[in-house]
Amino acid sequence: MTNPFDVAIVGGGLSGTTMAAILGTAGLRVALIERNAPSALEQPAYDGRTTAITFGSRRIMEKGGLWEALASSACPIDDIRVADGRSPLFLHFDSREVGDSPFGWIIENRAIRRALHARVAALDTIAHIAPAAVAEIDTSGLLAHLTLADGRKIAADLVIGADGRDSFVRKAAGIGTVGWEYHQSAIVTVMGHELSHQNIAVENFLPAGPFAILPMTDAPDGTRRSSIVWTDRSESAPLYLKLDNAAFDAELQRRAGDWLGQVRDLGPRFLYPTQLRHAKRYIASRVALIADAVHVIHPIAGQGLNLGMRDIGLLTDLLIAQRRKGLDLGTPALLTRYERGRRADNLAYSAATDVLDRLFSNSIPPIRIARRVGLGTVNRIAPLRRFFMRHAMGAAR
Repeated sequence: MTNPFDVAIVGGGLSGTTMAAILGTAGLRVALIERNAPSALEQPAYDGRTTAITFGSRRIMEKGGLWEALASSACPIDDIRVADGRSPLFLHFDSREVGDSPFGWIIENRAIRRALHARVAALDTIAHIAPAAVAEIDTSGLLAHLTLADGRKIAADLVIGADGRDSFVRKAAGIGTVGWEYHQSAIVTVMGHELSHQNIAVENFLPAGPFAILPMTDAPDGTRRSSIVWTDRSESAPLYLKLDNAAFDAELQRRAGDWLGQVRDLGPRFLYPTQLRHAKRYIASRVALIADAVHVIHPIAGQGLNLGMRDIGLLTDLLIAQRRKGLDLGTPALLTRYERGRRADNLAYSAATDVLDRLFSNSIPPIRIARRVGLGTVNRIAPLRRFFMRHAMGAAR
């Protein structure tokens, strides 16, 4: 390709494609490069996860013309209940205490991808190059130059790494990471249930890891559904995954309790490792990293994508304003503003999820007593409870 793009985004997952949609909607010329075919990313066997979209993330997605296509697939979260095993003390967050909007919405990743791919296809400002892999990145000149594995070449003002926790862009830019493994794995599946979830999300902290029930829209046949994110020790999780249907359903029922009536696994089941990773730098010469390429956090609060959306919100604002002035999108000053604007928030959330996992994923008596008292205290103090609720909505910034 001879004409340079404004931005080349490497990674066509949820974050990279959202960023492409926002920039393309604003009139920037975008090359979106993804190693998998779009149709493959929409298949049920590719990814069984759902995503919690906060109110703040919804506003960011609206800038790319995305929300309207997602609304019918989105199940609102009106209440959040946080429990510590079988303790009678718990947290109850009611969205009506802080406004008229839900805390967020649960949407299947497949549905988000379908909406993203349709939006990208409708924008003539975006070249969706997939399947394709980047073999080399050269940022030594006045433009960034990318060479694809098939020999094609792309030039752009800026390369954005949105290619996940094992980011090729990050490694090519010589940016290292810090972090550790949690020795936990997340079992993800969809659970059918007899009674309505009433738009309630539940997080129950168990000694081996949190067990989350996230409300979903009903299946086309009317089956009531919730998404399950069941975190357990890495040595135990694969064993649960291999259970036959009856035994797995019994384990689900034991953890879910009886508030949803009889439950059953609708499958398929997926297993994802958990870890904390943070890039030492967010930027390099004509390179910026977003989302999982720069930070991976524990799924305990379900905020991984929303944290990435905040990266996208700031970086797209900076790039659109810069382009309106007719200026180079890859200047060190712009990239430094992005890094400084996002580092503190990302580090704070990384630390918070790490502390939460260490605090709740154990059964040491003094810690167990302290955290249960803490849950009860927050639940009783209305201003403190509302503070946590605003953060849950992604609207406290």
